[in-house]
Amino acid sequence: MLAKILFLLASVAPFLVLLQGSWASEKAFNIFRYPPNNLDRKYGRVSEHERRELANATRAMFYFGYENYMKHAYPKDELNPIYCSGRGPDWENPSNININDILGDYSLTLIDALDTLAILGDAVEFRKAVQLVIENVTFDKNSTVQVFEANIRLLGALLSAHLLILDKSKPFGDLEPEWYDGELLEMASDLASRLLPAFDNSKTGLPHPRVNLRDGVPKGSRTDTCTAGAGTLLVEFGVLSRLIGDPVYEMSARRANKVLWNLRNAKTGLFGNVVDVDTGKWMGELSGVGAGLDSFYEYLLKAFILFGEEDDYSMFNETYTLVKQYMRRGRPHCNSGFGEHPLYVNVDMKNGGTQTTWIDSLQAAFAGVQVLAGDMEEAICTHALYYTIWKKYGVLPERFNWQRISPDVMFYPLRPEFVESTYLLYQATRNPFYLHVGRDILTSLNNLTRAECGYATVHSVLDMTLEDRMESFFLSETCKYLYLLFDIDNPVNLKSHQYMFTTEGHILPLGPWLRKKRWDVDLFQNAETVIQVNASHASCAAIDKERIYGLPLRSHYLEQISGTLGVEL
Repeated sequence: MLAKILFLLASVAPFLVLLQGSWASEKAFNIFRYPPNNLDRKYGRVSEHERRELANATRAMFYFGYENYMKHAYPKDELNPIYCSGRGPDWENPSNININDILGDYSLTLIDALDTLAILGDAVEFRKAVQLVIENVTFDKNSTVQVFEANIRLLGALLSAHLLILDKSKPFGDLEPEWYDGELLEMASDLASRLLPAFDNSKTGLPHPRVNLRDGVPKGSRTDTCTAGAGTLLVEFGVLSRLIGDPVYEMSARRANKVLWNLRNAKTGLFGNVVDVDTGKWMGELSGVGAGLDSFYEYLLKAFILFGEEDDYSMFNETYTLVKQYMRRGRPHCNSGFGEHPLYVNVDMKNGGTQTTWIDSLQAAFAGVQVLAGDMEEAICTHALYYTIWKKYGVLPERFNWQRISPDVMFYPLRPEFVESTYLLYQATRNPFYLHVGRDILTSLNNLTRAECGYATVHSVLDMTLEDRMESFFLSETCKYLYLLFDIDNPVNLKSHQYMFTTEGHILPLGPWLRKKRWDVDLFQNAETVIQVNASHASCAAIDKERIYGLPLRSHYLEQISGTLGVEL
Protein backbone atom coordinates (compact mmCIF):
# COMPACT_ATOMS: atom_id res chain seq x y z
CA MET A 1 0.00 0.00 0.00
CA LEU A 2 2.84 2.37 0.83
CA ALA A 3 4.44 1.75 -2.55
CA LYS A 4 1.15 2.48 -4.30
CA ILE A 5 0.74 5.78 -2.46
CA LEU A 6 4.28 6.69 -3.40
CA PHE A 7 3.64 6.04 -7.07
CA LEU A 8 0.39 7.94 -7.07
CA LEU A 9 2.10 10.96 -5.52
CA ALA A 10 5.06 10.91 -7.88
CA SER A 11 3.82 8.76 -10.70
CA VAL A 12 6.05 10.19 -13.37
CA ALA A 13 9.19 9.82 -11.29
CA PRO A 14 10.98 6.61 -12.25
CA PHE A 15 13.60 6.80 -9.56
CA LEU A 16 12.29 7.07 -6.08
CA VAL A 17 14.79 9.28 -4.35
CA LEU A 18 18.04 10.80 -5.49
CA LEU A 19 19.61 11.63 -2.20
CA GLN A 20 22.06 14.51 -2.41
CA GLY A 21 25.25 15.04 -0.50
CA SER A 22 28.98 14.51 -0.58
CA TRP A 23 30.62 11.13 -0.41
CA ALA A 24 31.43 9.68 2.96
CA SER A 25 34.32 10.88 5.05
CA GLU A 26 35.97 8.96 7.85
CA LYS A 27 34.18 11.24 10.32
CA ALA A 28 30.83 10.20 8.88
CA PHE A 29 31.33 6.69 10.20
CA ASN A 30 30.71 7.96 13.72
CA ILE A 31 26.96 7.82 13.09
CA PHE A 32 27.00 4.03 12.81
CA ARG A 33 25.37 1.63 15.16
CA TYR A 34 28.08 -0.75 13.91
CA PRO A 35 31.72 0.42 14.06
CA PRO A 36 33.53 0.65 10.71
CA ASN A 37 35.79 -2.20 9.65
CA ASN A 38 38.21 -2.58 6.75
CA LEU A 39 35.42 -3.12 4.22
CA ASP A 40 33.65 0.05 5.36
CA ARG A 41 36.85 2.00 4.85
CA LYS A 42 37.72 0.33 1.56
CA TYR A 43 34.36 1.12 -0.03
CA GLY A 44 33.63 4.31 1.87
CA ARG A 45 34.96 6.95 -0.49
CA VAL A 46 35.76 7.73 -4.12
CA SER A 47 37.53 11.00 -4.80
CA GLU A 48 36.13 13.54 -7.23
CA HIS A 49 39.26 13.19 -9.35
CA GLU A 50 38.90 9.43 -9.60
CA ARG A 51 35.22 9.67 -10.42
CA ARG A 52 35.99 11.95 -13.34
CA GLU A 53 38.76 9.65 -14.51
CA LEU A 54 36.36 6.72 -14.43
CA ALA A 55 33.82 8.67 -16.49
CA ASN A 56 36.50 9.53 -19.06
CA ALA A 57 37.69 5.92 -19.20
CA THR A 58 34.13 4.71 -19.78
CA ARG A 59 33.69 7.28 -22.51
CA ALA A 60 36.88 6.03 -24.16
CA MET A 61 35.59 2.46 -23.92
CA PHE A 62 32.39 3.39 -25.75
CA TYR A 63 34.24 5.18 -28.55
CA PHE A 64 36.71 2.33 -28.98
CA GLY A 65 33.77 0.04 -29.69
CA TYR A 66 31.71 2.56 -31.65
CA GLU A 67 34.48 3.85 -33.92
CA ASN A 68 35.63 0.33 -34.72
CA TYR A 69 32.06 -0.64 -35.55
CA MET A 70 31.78 2.31 -37.93
CA LYS A 71 35.18 1.57 -39.48
CA HIS A 72 35.06 -2.21 -39.82
CA ALA A 73 31.40 -3.28 -39.61
CA TYR A 74 28.92 -0.57 -40.67
CA PRO A 75 26.46 -0.91 -42.40
CA LYS A 76 26.25 -4.48 -41.10
CA ASP A 77 24.46 -5.18 -37.84
CA GLU A 78 27.29 -6.06 -35.48
CA LEU A 79 31.05 -5.87 -35.09
CA ASN A 80 33.34 -8.88 -34.96
CA PRO A 81 35.93 -7.32 -32.63
CA ILE A 82 38.66 -9.95 -32.95
CA TYR A 83 38.85 -10.21 -36.73
CA CYS A 84 37.74 -6.61 -37.33
CA SER A 85 34.81 -7.32 -39.62
CA GLY A 86 31.07 -6.96 -39.80
CA ARG A 87 28.31 -9.45 -39.05
CA GLY A 88 24.81 -9.67 -40.49
CA PRO A 89 22.09 -12.31 -40.77
CA ASP A 90 23.07 -15.91 -41.44
CA TRP A 91 21.45 -16.09 -44.85
CA GLU A 92 22.82 -19.59 -45.50
CA ASN A 93 21.26 -21.05 -42.34
CA PRO A 94 17.84 -19.52 -41.63
CA SER A 95 17.42 -21.81 -38.62
CA ASN A 96 20.33 -20.13 -36.83
CA ILE A 97 18.06 -18.15 -34.53
CA ASN A 98 20.93 -17.18 -32.23
CA ILE A 99 21.96 -14.81 -35.02
CA ASN A 100 18.85 -14.32 -37.14
CA ASP A 101 16.49 -13.49 -34.29
CA ILE A 102 18.51 -10.32 -33.75
CA LEU A 103 20.34 -9.39 -36.94
CA GLY A 104 18.13 -8.29 -39.82
CA ASP A 105 20.43 -6.30 -42.12
CA TYR A 106 19.43 -2.90 -40.71
CA SER A 107 22.62 -1.48 -39.13
CA LEU A 108 21.46 -2.60 -35.71
CA THR A 109 24.41 -1.38 -33.65
CA LEU A 110 24.21 2.16 -35.06
CA ILE A 111 20.48 2.48 -34.36
CA ASP A 112 20.80 0.95 -30.90
CA ALA A 113 23.57 3.41 -29.96
CA LEU A 114 21.84 6.64 -31.02
CA ASP A 115 20.73 7.84 -27.59
CA THR A 116 24.07 6.82 -26.05
CA LEU A 117 25.70 9.38 -28.35
CA ALA A 118 23.22 11.97 -27.08
CA ILE A 119 23.88 11.11 -23.43
CA LEU A 120 27.61 11.48 -24.07
CA GLY A 121 26.88 15.01 -25.32
CA ASP A 122 28.15 14.22 -28.82
CA ALA A 123 25.54 16.14 -30.78
CA VAL A 124 27.71 16.25 -33.92
CA GLU A 125 28.09 12.47 -34.14
CA PHE A 126 24.45 11.98 -33.16
CA ARG A 127 23.29 14.12 -36.09
CA LYS A 128 25.62 12.24 -38.45
CA ALA A 129 24.33 8.91 -37.20
CA VAL A 130 20.70 10.01 -37.57
CA GLN A 131 21.39 11.02 -41.15
CA LEU A 132 23.03 7.68 -41.91
CA VAL A 133 20.07 5.82 -40.45
CA ILE A 134 17.47 7.86 -42.33
CA GLU A 135 19.28 7.75 -45.67
CA ASN A 136 20.48 4.15 -45.64
CA VAL A 137 18.32 1.94 -43.42
CA THR A 138 15.14 0.30 -44.61
CA PHE A 139 13.02 -2.37 -42.96
CA ASP A 140 11.76 -3.66 -46.29
CA LYS A 141 13.93 -6.75 -45.91
CA ASN A 142 13.46 -10.46 -46.44
CA SER A 143 14.60 -10.99 -42.86
CA THR A 144 12.83 -13.11 -40.27
CA VAL A 145 13.49 -11.60 -36.84
CA GLN A 146 12.27 -11.99 -33.31
CA VAL A 147 9.51 -9.50 -32.48
CA PHE A 148 10.85 -8.99 -28.95
CA GLU A 149 14.39 -8.11 -30.06
CA ALA A 150 13.29 -5.83 -32.90
CA ASN A 151 10.94 -4.03 -30.54
CA ILE A 152 13.40 -3.32 -27.73
CA ARG A 153 16.51 -2.71 -29.81
CA LEU A 154 15.16 -0.95 -32.88
CA LEU A 155 11.72 0.48 -32.17
CA GLY A 156 12.75 1.75 -28.75
CA ALA A 157 15.91 3.33 -30.15
CA LEU A 158 14.06 5.15 -32.93
CA LEU A 159 11.39 6.49 -30.56
CA SER A 160 14.00 7.62 -28.04
CA ALA A 161 16.10 9.44 -30.62
CA HIS A 162 13.02 11.11 -32.11
CA LEU A 163 11.82 12.38 -28.74
CA LEU A 164 15.27 13.64 -27.78
CA ILE A 165 15.46 15.58 -31.03
CA LEU A 166 12.13 17.23 -30.27
CA ASP A 167 13.19 18.39 -26.82
CA LYS A 168 13.30 22.18 -27.13
CA SER A 169 15.32 22.58 -23.94
CA LYS A 170 18.22 20.74 -25.63
CA PRO A 171 19.74 19.20 -22.45
CA PHE A 172 22.15 17.13 -24.56
CA GLY A 173 23.03 19.86 -27.05
CA ASP A 174 21.57 20.61 -30.45
CA LEU A 175 20.55 17.14 -31.61
CA GLU A 176 18.19 18.20 -34.37
CA PRO A 177 19.44 18.16 -37.97
CA GLU A 178 18.15 21.33 -39.63
CA TRP A 179 16.31 19.27 -42.22
CA TYR A 180 14.67 16.86 -39.73
CA ASP A 181 10.94 16.34 -40.27
CA GLY A 182 10.02 13.36 -38.11
CA GLU A 183 11.74 10.74 -40.26
CA LEU A 184 12.74 8.57 -37.29
CA LEU A 185 9.13 8.43 -36.13
CA GLU A 186 8.10 7.42 -39.64
CA MET A 187 10.70 4.64 -39.55
CA ALA A 188 9.43 3.53 -36.14
CA SER A 189 5.87 3.42 -37.45
CA ASP A 190 6.97 1.45 -40.50
CA LEU A 191 8.86 -1.06 -38.38
CA ALA A 192 5.97 -1.51 -35.97
CA SER A 193 3.58 -2.11 -38.84
CA ARG A 194 5.87 -4.95 -39.94
CA LEU A 195 5.90 -6.43 -36.42
CA LEU A 196 2.14 -6.16 -35.94
CA PRO A 197 1.35 -9.21 -38.14
CA ALA A 198 2.74 -11.27 -35.25
CA PHE A 199 -0.75 -10.87 -33.77
CA ASP A 200 -2.55 -11.89 -36.98
CA ASN A 201 -4.27 -15.23 -36.87
CA SER A 202 -3.29 -15.67 -33.24
CA LYS A 203 -5.87 -17.89 -31.57
CA THR A 204 -5.07 -16.50 -28.14
CA GLY A 205 -4.08 -12.86 -28.66
CA LEU A 206 -0.43 -13.63 -27.90
CA PRO A 207 2.02 -12.56 -30.61
CA HIS A 208 3.91 -15.11 -32.67
CA PRO A 209 7.59 -14.88 -31.71
CA ARG A 210 8.96 -14.17 -35.20
CA VAL A 211 7.93 -12.27 -38.32
CA ASN A 212 9.39 -11.82 -41.75
CA LEU A 213 9.67 -8.08 -42.23
CA ARG A 214 8.09 -8.38 -45.69
CA ASP A 215 5.72 -11.30 -45.44
CA GLY A 216 4.58 -11.52 -41.82
CA VAL A 217 4.57 -14.75 -39.80
CA PRO A 218 6.36 -17.47 -41.80
CA LYS A 219 4.26 -20.53 -42.58
CA GLY A 220 5.03 -23.44 -40.32
CA SER A 221 7.06 -21.33 -37.91
CA ARG A 222 7.44 -22.14 -34.24
CA THR A 223 4.63 -21.11 -31.92
CA ASP A 224 6.48 -21.31 -28.61
CA THR A 225 7.39 -17.98 -27.07
CA CYS A 226 8.76 -16.95 -23.72
CA THR A 227 6.62 -14.89 -21.36
CA ALA A 228 8.94 -11.90 -21.66
CA GLY A 229 8.84 -12.17 -25.45
CA ALA A 230 5.06 -11.87 -25.50
CA GLY A 231 4.79 -9.42 -22.61
CA THR A 232 7.54 -6.87 -23.27
CA LEU A 233 5.91 -4.78 -25.98
CA LEU A 234 3.72 -2.35 -24.08
CA VAL A 235 6.22 0.45 -23.43
CA GLU A 236 7.39 0.90 -27.03
CA PHE A 237 4.03 0.07 -28.61
CA GLY A 238 2.23 2.35 -26.18
CA VAL A 239 4.55 5.32 -26.80
CA LEU A 240 4.21 4.86 -30.56
CA SER A 241 0.41 4.71 -30.34
CA ARG A 242 0.31 7.95 -28.37
CA LEU A 243 2.71 9.67 -30.75
CA ILE A 244 0.91 8.77 -33.98
CA GLY A 245 -2.65 8.55 -32.64
CA ASP A 246 -3.19 4.91 -33.62
CA PRO A 247 -4.37 2.73 -30.71
CA VAL A 248 -3.82 -0.60 -32.47
CA TYR A 249 -0.26 -1.03 -31.22
CA GLU A 250 -0.96 -0.33 -27.56
CA MET A 251 -4.20 -2.35 -27.65
CA SER A 252 -2.40 -5.36 -29.12
CA ALA A 253 0.32 -5.23 -26.46
CA ARG A 254 -2.22 -4.76 -23.66
CA ARG A 255 -4.29 -7.67 -24.89
CA ALA A 256 -1.20 -9.91 -24.83
CA ASN A 257 -0.49 -8.90 -21.24
CA LYS A 258 -4.05 -9.64 -20.20
CA VAL A 259 -3.91 -13.05 -21.90
CA LEU A 260 -0.72 -13.87 -19.99
CA TRP A 261 -2.33 -12.66 -16.79
CA ASN A 262 -5.27 -15.00 -17.27
CA LEU A 263 -2.92 -17.93 -17.91
CA ARG A 264 -1.38 -17.75 -14.44
CA ASN A 265 -1.51 -20.87 -12.35
CA ALA A 266 -4.78 -20.96 -10.44
CA LYS A 267 -3.14 -22.15 -7.22
CA THR A 268 0.02 -20.04 -7.01
CA GLY A 269 -0.67 -17.13 -9.37
CA LEU A 270 2.75 -17.71 -10.97
CA PHE A 271 3.65 -17.57 -14.65
CA GLY A 272 5.55 -20.18 -16.62
CA ASN A 273 8.45 -19.22 -18.86
CA VAL A 274 7.34 -20.64 -22.24
CA VAL A 275 3.83 -20.63 -23.73
CA ASP A 276 2.30 -21.78 -27.00
CA VAL A 277 0.70 -18.80 -28.75
CA ASP A 278 -1.86 -20.98 -30.54
CA THR A 279 -3.10 -23.06 -27.62
CA GLY A 280 -2.24 -20.90 -24.61
CA LYS A 281 -0.72 -23.98 -22.94
CA TRP A 282 2.41 -23.61 -20.86
CA MET A 283 5.30 -25.45 -22.53
CA GLY A 284 7.75 -24.37 -19.84
CA GLU A 285 6.60 -24.32 -16.23
CA LEU A 286 9.68 -22.75 -14.68
CA SER A 287 8.91 -19.52 -12.87
CA GLY A 288 11.65 -17.08 -11.90
CA VAL A 289 12.90 -13.52 -12.25
CA GLY A 290 15.50 -14.17 -14.96
CA ALA A 291 15.55 -15.18 -18.61
CA GLY A 292 12.14 -15.70 -20.14
CA LEU A 293 10.22 -13.67 -17.55
CA ASP A 294 12.35 -10.73 -16.39
CA SER A 295 11.28 -7.85 -18.61
CA PHE A 296 7.59 -8.80 -18.40
CA TYR A 297 7.59 -7.88 -14.72
CA GLU A 298 9.67 -4.79 -15.46
CA TYR A 299 7.26 -3.53 -18.10
CA LEU A 300 4.18 -3.92 -15.93
CA LEU A 301 5.74 -1.39 -13.57
CA LYS A 302 7.21 0.88 -16.22
CA ALA A 303 3.97 0.94 -18.21
CA PHE A 304 2.23 2.26 -15.09
CA ILE A 305 4.86 4.97 -14.67
CA LEU A 306 4.49 6.01 -18.30
CA PHE A 307 0.77 5.73 -18.87
CA GLY A 308 -0.78 5.77 -15.40
CA GLU A 309 -3.05 2.78 -16.00
CA GLU A 310 -3.98 1.33 -12.60
CA ASP A 311 -4.29 -2.21 -13.98
CA ASP A 312 -0.59 -2.25 -14.87
CA TYR A 313 0.46 -1.38 -11.33
CA SER A 314 -2.05 -3.77 -9.81
CA MET A 315 -0.66 -6.64 -11.91
CA PHE A 316 2.90 -5.73 -11.00
CA ASN A 317 2.17 -5.39 -7.30
CA GLU A 318 0.37 -8.72 -7.06
CA THR A 319 3.08 -10.45 -9.08
CA TYR A 320 5.89 -8.98 -7.01
CA THR A 321 4.21 -10.12 -3.80
CA LEU A 322 3.96 -13.67 -5.17
CA VAL A 323 7.56 -13.62 -6.40
CA LYS A 324 8.73 -12.86 -2.87
CA GLN A 325 6.36 -15.42 -1.39
CA TYR A 326 7.38 -18.34 -3.58
CA MET A 327 10.87 -17.61 -4.93
CA ARG A 328 12.72 -15.89 -2.12
CA ARG A 329 15.00 -18.00 0.05
CA GLY A 330 17.33 -17.04 2.91
CA ARG A 331 16.97 -14.88 6.01
CA PRO A 332 13.76 -12.83 6.22
CA HIS A 333 15.47 -9.43 6.22
CA CYS A 334 18.39 -8.28 4.15
CA ASN A 335 20.26 -6.25 6.76
CA SER A 336 19.20 -7.85 10.03
CA GLY A 337 18.70 -11.22 11.60
CA PHE A 338 20.31 -14.58 10.96
CA GLY A 339 20.37 -17.06 8.11
CA GLU A 340 21.72 -17.48 4.62
CA HIS A 341 21.97 -14.60 2.17
CA PRO A 342 18.63 -13.93 0.42
CA LEU A 343 18.29 -15.50 -3.02
CA TYR A 344 15.52 -15.65 -5.64
CA VAL A 345 15.39 -19.15 -7.09
CA ASN A 346 13.61 -20.72 -10.05
CA VAL A 347 10.48 -22.58 -8.97
CA ASP A 348 7.74 -24.79 -10.36
CA MET A 349 4.82 -22.53 -11.29
CA LYS A 350 2.34 -25.13 -10.02
CA ASN A 351 3.52 -25.31 -6.40
CA GLY A 352 6.43 -22.92 -5.83
CA GLY A 353 8.92 -25.72 -5.17
CA THR A 354 12.54 -25.14 -6.15
CA GLN A 355 13.01 -26.35 -9.73
CA THR A 356 16.65 -25.58 -10.51
CA THR A 357 19.83 -24.89 -8.56
CA TRP A 358 21.04 -22.21 -10.98
CA ILE A 359 20.39 -18.52 -11.41
CA ASP A 360 21.17 -16.61 -14.59
CA SER A 361 22.88 -13.33 -15.33
CA LEU A 362 19.66 -11.68 -16.52
CA GLN A 363 18.39 -11.91 -12.95
CA ALA A 364 20.95 -9.24 -12.04
CA ALA A 365 18.49 -6.69 -13.46
CA PHE A 366 15.92 -7.58 -10.83
CA ALA A 367 17.66 -5.37 -8.26
CA GLY A 368 16.96 -2.44 -10.60
CA VAL A 369 13.26 -3.32 -10.71
CA GLN A 370 13.28 -3.46 -6.92
CA VAL A 371 14.81 0.03 -6.80
CA LEU A 372 12.07 1.28 -9.06
CA ALA A 373 9.47 -0.39 -6.85
CA GLY A 374 10.93 1.21 -3.73
CA ASP A 375 12.06 -2.06 -2.12
CA MET A 376 15.53 -0.75 -1.41
CA GLU A 377 16.82 -3.22 1.17
CA GLU A 378 15.85 -6.13 -1.07
CA ALA A 379 17.56 -4.46 -4.02
CA ILE A 380 20.73 -4.05 -1.97
CA CYS A 381 20.77 -7.77 -1.10
CA THR A 382 19.97 -8.93 -4.62
CA HIS A 383 22.76 -6.79 -6.06
CA ALA A 384 25.31 -7.92 -3.46
CA LEU A 385 24.97 -11.54 -4.57
CA TYR A 386 25.71 -10.72 -8.20
CA TYR A 387 28.59 -8.45 -7.24
CA THR A 388 30.17 -11.33 -5.34
CA ILE A 389 29.75 -13.63 -8.36
CA TRP A 390 31.29 -10.93 -10.57
CA LYS A 391 34.25 -10.64 -8.21
CA LYS A 392 34.72 -14.42 -8.27
CA TYR A 393 35.12 -14.60 -12.06
CA GLY A 394 35.72 -11.04 -13.25
CA VAL A 395 32.42 -11.15 -15.20
CA LEU A 396 29.05 -12.87 -14.75
CA PRO A 397 28.66 -16.40 -16.15
CA GLU A 398 25.39 -16.85 -18.01
CA ARG A 399 24.23 -19.36 -15.38
CA PHE A 400 25.63 -19.86 -11.89
CA ASN A 401 24.85 -22.92 -9.77
CA TRP A 402 24.26 -21.68 -6.24
CA GLN A 403 24.38 -25.18 -4.80
CA ARG A 404 27.71 -26.24 -6.32
CA ILE A 405 29.16 -22.67 -6.29
CA SER A 406 30.23 -22.99 -9.92
CA PRO A 407 29.05 -21.85 -13.35
CA ASP A 408 26.63 -24.04 -15.29
CA VAL A 409 26.80 -21.98 -18.50
CA MET A 410 30.17 -20.33 -18.96
CA PHE A 411 29.87 -17.45 -21.42
CA TYR A 412 29.43 -13.71 -20.80
CA PRO A 413 28.24 -11.71 -23.83
CA LEU A 414 28.96 -8.24 -22.34
CA ARG A 415 25.50 -8.11 -20.76
CA PRO A 416 24.37 -4.85 -19.10
CA GLU A 417 21.98 -6.06 -16.39
CA PHE A 418 24.43 -5.97 -13.49
CA VAL A 419 25.74 -2.57 -14.58
CA GLU A 420 22.18 -1.27 -14.79
CA SER A 421 21.35 -2.31 -11.24
CA THR A 422 24.61 -0.83 -9.97
CA TYR A 423 23.75 2.51 -11.58
CA LEU A 424 20.18 2.57 -10.28
CA LEU A 425 21.28 1.70 -6.75
CA TYR A 426 23.81 4.52 -6.79
CA GLN A 427 21.16 6.92 -8.01
CA ALA A 428 18.87 5.88 -5.19
CA THR A 429 21.45 5.79 -2.38
CA ARG A 430 24.41 7.94 -3.46
CA ASN A 431 26.51 5.35 -1.69
CA PRO A 432 30.15 5.30 -2.93
CA PHE A 433 30.14 1.50 -2.65
CA TYR A 434 28.46 1.39 -6.05
CA LEU A 435 31.12 3.60 -7.61
CA HIS A 436 33.67 1.02 -6.43
CA VAL A 437 31.56 -1.70 -8.02
CA GLY A 438 31.48 0.31 -11.25
CA ARG A 439 35.25 0.66 -11.17
CA ASP A 440 35.58 -3.12 -10.83
CA ILE A 441 33.26 -3.60 -13.81
CA LEU A 442 35.18 -1.12 -15.96
CA THR A 443 38.51 -2.71 -15.04
CA SER A 444 37.25 -6.20 -15.85
CA LEU A 445 35.83 -5.16 -19.22
CA ASN A 446 39.06 -3.47 -20.24
CA ASN A 447 41.36 -6.18 -18.93
CA LEU A 448 39.37 -9.25 -19.93
CA THR A 449 37.19 -8.43 -22.96
CA ARG A 450 39.00 -5.76 -24.98
CA ALA A 451 40.06 -7.13 -28.37
CA GLU A 452 41.80 -5.78 -31.45
CA CYS A 453 38.84 -3.79 -32.69
CA GLY A 454 36.31 -3.65 -29.88
CA TYR A 455 35.03 -5.68 -26.92
CA ALA A 456 34.41 -9.39 -27.27
CA THR A 457 32.10 -11.96 -25.70
CA VAL A 458 33.75 -14.11 -23.04
CA HIS A 459 33.45 -17.72 -24.19
CA SER A 460 34.27 -19.19 -20.79
CA VAL A 461 34.63 -17.48 -17.43
CA LEU A 462 36.98 -20.29 -16.40
CA ASP A 463 39.75 -19.61 -18.92
CA MET A 464 38.65 -16.18 -20.26
CA THR A 465 38.77 -17.26 -23.89
CA LEU A 466 36.87 -14.89 -26.18
CA GLU A 467 34.29 -15.18 -28.95
CA ASP A 468 34.28 -12.85 -31.95
CA ARG A 469 31.05 -10.96 -31.25
CA MET A 470 30.14 -7.58 -29.78
CA GLU A 471 26.36 -7.43 -29.39
CA SER A 472 24.64 -4.09 -29.92
CA PHE A 473 23.59 -3.81 -26.27
CA PHE A 474 27.21 -3.28 -25.24
CA LEU A 475 27.12 0.24 -26.69
CA SER A 476 23.42 0.79 -26.06
CA GLU A 477 23.33 -0.30 -22.42
CA THR A 478 26.55 -1.52 -20.82
CA CYS A 479 28.59 1.57 -21.72
CA LYS A 480 25.65 3.92 -21.16
CA TYR A 481 24.81 2.79 -17.64
CA LEU A 482 28.47 2.71 -16.66
CA TYR A 483 29.03 6.23 -17.97
CA LEU A 484 25.94 7.55 -16.21
CA LEU A 485 27.12 5.94 -12.97
CA PHE A 486 30.25 8.11 -13.01
CA ASP A 487 28.92 11.25 -14.76
CA ILE A 488 26.87 12.59 -11.86
CA ASP A 489 26.22 15.91 -13.61
CA ASN A 490 24.73 14.32 -16.72
CA PRO A 491 21.28 15.75 -17.60
CA VAL A 492 19.79 12.29 -17.17
CA ASN A 493 20.97 12.28 -13.56
CA LEU A 494 20.21 15.92 -12.77
CA LYS A 495 16.65 15.49 -14.07
CA SER A 496 16.11 11.82 -13.46
CA HIS A 497 12.43 12.42 -12.68
CA GLN A 498 11.99 13.38 -16.33
CA TYR A 499 13.31 10.18 -17.92
CA MET A 500 12.68 6.45 -17.87
CA PHE A 501 14.80 3.69 -19.33
CA THR A 502 13.35 0.98 -21.55
CA THR A 503 14.53 -2.58 -21.02
CA GLU A 504 17.16 -1.94 -23.73
CA GLY A 505 18.39 1.17 -21.90
CA HIS A 506 16.81 3.73 -24.25
CA ILE A 507 15.70 6.89 -22.47
CA LEU A 508 12.14 8.12 -22.87
CA PRO A 509 11.22 11.65 -21.70
CA LEU A 510 8.28 11.52 -19.31
CA GLY A 511 5.40 13.92 -19.53
CA PRO A 512 1.64 14.39 -19.18
CA TRP A 513 1.15 13.70 -22.87
CA LEU A 514 1.85 10.03 -22.12
CA ARG A 515 -1.16 9.97 -19.79
CA LYS A 516 -3.50 11.04 -22.59
CA LYS A 517 -4.69 8.91 -25.45
CA ARG A 518 -4.43 10.89 -28.63
CA TRP A 519 -7.33 9.01 -30.12
CA ASP A 520 -9.46 10.44 -27.30
CA VAL A 521 -8.09 13.97 -26.96
CA ASP A 522 -5.66 15.58 -29.39
CA LEU A 523 -2.90 17.16 -27.34
CA PHE A 524 -0.32 16.95 -30.11
CA GLN A 525 -0.72 20.24 -31.88
CA ASN A 526 3.01 20.89 -32.00
CA ALA A 527 6.27 19.17 -31.20
CA GLU A 528 6.88 21.24 -28.10
CA THR A 529 3.73 19.86 -26.50
CA VAL A 530 4.90 16.33 -27.17
CA ILE A 531 8.02 16.61 -25.05
CA GLN A 532 6.78 18.97 -22.36
CA VAL A 533 7.55 17.55 -18.92
CA ASN A 534 5.70 18.62 -15.81
CA ALA A 535 6.96 16.46 -12.98
CA SER A 536 7.88 17.20 -9.42
CA HIS A 537 10.90 15.77 -7.65
CA ALA A 538 10.27 12.88 -5.33
CA SER A 539 11.32 13.86 -1.84
CA CYS A 540 10.74 10.76 0.25
CA ALA A 541 13.66 9.05 1.94
CA ALA A 542 13.96 5.45 0.78
CA ILE A 543 16.84 4.55 3.11
CA ASP A 544 18.42 5.94 6.24
CA LYS A 545 21.77 7.71 6.55
CA GLU A 546 23.54 4.53 7.52
CA ARG A 547 22.86 3.19 4.05
CA ILE A 548 24.44 6.31 2.53
CA TYR A 549 27.63 6.54 4.52
CA GLY A 550 28.33 2.91 5.31
CA LEU A 551 28.20 -0.29 3.30
CA PRO A 552 24.68 -0.72 1.86
CA LEU A 553 24.87 -4.35 2.95
CA ARG A 554 26.37 -4.40 6.42
CA SER A 555 29.91 -5.68 6.50
CA HIS A 556 29.27 -8.94 8.32
CA TYR A 557 26.60 -9.90 5.79
CA LEU A 558 28.89 -8.95 2.89
CA GLU A 559 31.64 -11.05 4.45
CA GLN A 560 29.15 -13.90 4.83
CA ILE A 561 28.24 -14.04 1.14
CA SER A 562 31.83 -13.51 -0.02
CA GLY A 563 32.99 -16.29 2.28
CA THR A 564 30.30 -18.64 0.98
CA LEU A 565 31.41 -18.05 -2.62
CA GLY A 566 35.11 -18.06 -1.78
CA VAL A 567 35.69 -14.47 -2.81
CA GLU A 568 38.09 -11.97 -1.29
CA LEU A 569 36.63 -8.46 -1.33
